[in-house]
Amino acid sequence: MEFKDYYATLGVERAATEDDVRKAYRRLARKYHPDVSKEADAEARMRDLNEAYDVLRDPEKRAAYDGLADRVARGGDPQGDFQPPPGWDQGFEFHRGPGAGPADHADFSEFFSSVFGAAERRGAARHNPRARGEDHHAAIEITLEDALAGAEREISLQSVEPDAEGRFARRTRTLQVKIPPGVHPGQYIRLAGQGMPGSGGEPAGDLYLEVRIAPHPRWRIEGRDLYMNLPVTPTEAALGAQVQVPTPTGGVVEVSVPARARGGMKLRLKERGFPGKPPGHLYLLLEIALPPADSDAAQAAYRQLAQAAPFNPRSHLGV
Repeated sequence: MEFKDYYATLGVERAATEDDVRKAYRRLARKYHPDVSKEADAEARMRDLNEAYDVLRDPEKRAAYDGLADRVARGGDPQGDFQPPPGWDQGFEFHRGPGAGPADHADFSEFFSSVFGAAERRGAARHNPRARGEDHHAAIEITLEDALAGAEREISLQSVEPDAEGRFARRTRTLQVKIPPGVHPGQYIRLAGQGMPGSGGEPAGDLYLEVRIAPHPRWRIEGRDLYMNLPVTPTEAALGAQVQVPTPTGGVVEVSVPARARGGMKLRLKERGFPGKPPGHLYLLLEIALPPADSDAAQAAYRQLAQAAPFNPRSHLGV
């Protein structure tokens, strides 16, 4: 997928004002509109112009796009295969109101869809047609521990507002957010009255925070369940054992490893995943960890084991 240079499409500098962008779009639209243009590629050019204008006319999209362009410039070739970096829109507010775009977004490029599609879907899904302040939407990343136990955290969000001269400036605001226990990835936290101000006495819109959970070095999430790899010794796996296991909510529980356990065997700790109705489970995937043969005694023990229990782990390969 190609990275789209929207400024080049409209022929404006990055520092162009809102008025500069609008004038450039209108000038080029008069030239390439399919109803009047004789250019062979007029329809495609008009589609590109609409897409570029849709982004650069919108302060929030434009600021997010500029940030993405900066990341591309620092880390890769914009002419190469492009994929938006994970979490590129995190901490940035988007909104979507009536008439937000000059054309049907379904006609826009794969680049537009991959970059702004999720944000627009969030906005469109929550759009309220009443004459109140528009809802805002942003994504936040929290820890697994906060998601499970709940917490109150301070977050900073960026938005963009035009100044008196039509130039855009970033604004950062800080909010206290109460994270409910058991919140899961993709769930929204609603902050009432934190969207766009209303007009004519109508109430302000709401702010919806899409929850993302940061990768954890120990546990991984699948739906409402949690998974962890649990190392056990060959002796524990062969003879069975009681082993201690840390839990995501803190503390330790004792788990029975059955005799003749195999690597990859899955043990379930009922209802120790995400809370909810029904609650998720915590699954332990057994990993056989070999003691190092780093001493004469250890090497002798391995030789004794080989003599006492001859074993060919490659027999299923026919060797």
